[in-house]
This record gives sequence, structure tokens and C-alpha cells, in this order.
Amino acid sequence: MRLVSMPSWDLFEKQPQSYRDSVLPPSVTARLAVEAGVTFWLGAVCGAKGAVHGINHFGASAPYKIIAEKLGFTGDNIAKLAHGVLGR
Repeated sequence: MRLVSMPSWDLFEKQPQSYRDSVLPPSVTARLAVEAGVTFWLGAVCGAKGAVHGINHFGASAPYKIIAEKLGFTGDNIAKLAHGVLGR
């Protein structure tokens, strides 16, 4: 398992293919992207067998524990999504 933080898709995309493959090996197809924001660019990162969890709308507001639960950004929910991607 690996965790990749990608603060700039634009910069990552400009890197040589060998570098991108070292960060996101093509042989690893069980991918889960978690983004507390828009996800339009993450489909390319996760591929057809991966999954994306994020927010594609604006206007949600509440104390962080409540909003995290309502939007599925809890450890339990992310683990459940990861198990789904892994087929468990």
C-alpha cells in the first residue's frame, strides 16, 4: 500500500513518464483517491478499476466532525471504500 499526496496535478503531468510510473505504478489498479474538494481530475489517476471520493458541489457547512460524517470523510468510511476497491 502507498499513500500519494498530489498537490499539483499539472506539475505531476509534466514529469517524465518514468517518474509518474514510479509514483503510480501502472500495475497497481486498486486505487482510491480521497479529495475534500472537486474530483474532476482524479478519474485519470484512479483508472477504470479505482474509485474517487470527494465533493463536487459547494455550500456544505457545519462543524468539522459533523460535515466529515455527513460527507463520508471518516476513517471508517474511507476504509470501507478501500476494501471495496480491493474486492474485500
